[in-house]
Amino acid sequence: MKKALICGVSGQDGSYLARLLLDNGYEVWGTSRDAQVAAFGNFSRLGIQGRVKILSMAPNDFRSVLNAITRSEPDEIYYLAGQSSVGLSFEQPAETLESITLGTLNMLEAIRFLNKDIRFYHAGSSECFGDVGEHPADEDTPFHPRSPYAVAKASAHWLVANYREAYDLFACNGILFNHESPLRPTRFVTRKITAAAKRIALGSKETLELGRLDIVRDWGWAPEYVEAMWLMLQQEIPEDFIVATGEAHSLKDFVAAAFEMVGLNWLDHVVTDSSLYRPTDLAWSQGNPVKAMKKLGWQARTHMHDVVAKLVNEE
Repeated sequence: MKKALICGVSGQDGSYLARLLLDNGYEVWGTSRDAQVAAFGNFSRLGIQGRVKILSMAPNDFRSVLNAITRSEPDEIYYLAGQSSVGLSFEQPAETLESITLGTLNMLEAIRFLNKDIRFYHAGSSECFGDVGEHPADEDTPFHPRSPYAVAKASAHWLVANYREAYDLFACNGILFNHESPLRPTRFVTRKITAAAKRIALGSKETLELGRLDIVRDWGWAPEYVEAMWLMLQQEIPEDFIVATGEAHSLKDFVAAAFEMVGLNWLDHVVTDSSLYRPTDLAWSQGNPVKAMKKLGWQARTHMHDVVAKLVNEE
């Protein structure tokens, strides 16, 4: 039986990945900063409560990381931990950089120190590319990070590449574009939109306030994206991969689709609020997943309108 350690197991991707690995016969360990008090509500929603062995781990503390790896003895590590909100990173830049960059460094250094045959996955981000200007990014597209979150993810990406080349570690970056699910917290704009649309359809008199509606994103379905994470660690050679649908839609399109699915015209219920604009934002973010299709055999099955439908139905 293979063992996997998922750092950040209680979040959206961590929970779906845990279910996938359990279904594939793995013994799954997961970390939380304080396992004694952490809530694992996503586990109940996915029917895996009690099946994941939980450890306390602080990613910015090397001894804590070393202890978690020593106790779990994993064959594979998936590092999904760290501050995950782009918007929040402008308010908490230091915590964002420390949790993502130092956390990734500690994981890599612990694997190197233990000198064990452990395969490592790092959750990279499409935010590293910045504004791609209507050109889908591939694995060779230069980084131009435009938020503290993106700067942290770009730094962590190059740490993974450096340890792979310098120390011959099996380490991969999954460069994931936006991927959604009902497990997303409502602070994320996609859940904010679908939850509000459903409430308004049920009689709420509220108005939905949003920032820029002209931004364009590549939206996929999170349960499918964790399959790509797992596939990366099953290859003979460690490589980095774009994980995306390859399609791009504006946030206005997303909003319109959500309200249309509950029988409403979004123009009657949505206003833009300039106070919700970020200091810098990406006008266009789209990925080219051809390499993942060819080498991993992975392809997105759920595209933007289906993502919206699934989210609205789950609200």
